[in-house]
Amino acid sequence: MTEAAGSSPWRVTLPHSTEAVPLARALVRSALAHLEESTHSETAELLTAELVANAIQHTGGDHPIELVVVLLPTGCQVEVHDGDPAPPGNLSQPGDMPDPWEEDGRGLLLISTLSSACGHRATDQGKAVWFTLPAV
Repeated sequence: MTEAAGSSPWRVTLPHSTEAVPLARALVRSALAHLEESTHSETAELLTAELVANAIQHTGGDHPIELVVVLLPTGCQVEVHDGDPAPPGNLSQPGDMPDPWEEDGRGLLLISTLSSACGHRATDQGKAVWFTLPAV
């Protein structure tokens, strides 16, 4: 994860439940309010919600999820850490277009399409999935 000089990341531990999604959106909204240059707050909230929802849906157990928001001179980077080391799927090529009648299956497509960069990396406790957004 790239960090801005002098920038401290915003970190919060979230429960492994659906209550984590609105909490994550609120943290991202609060963090981005501190940027000197604005960024796409609504997009950041949407993509964060997708990452957190994916972490809850695709990881077992009740291990907490960690949300990390880093304010960069050129925008922001958001990471969601979970306890499952399995990769989230291919963020650079999310696969086939989702069935328009299905309720889910669009998260990775949204993240790869709307962010300026995205990916995942292994951590000591599992993995971190991240995206960056530029300032506007």
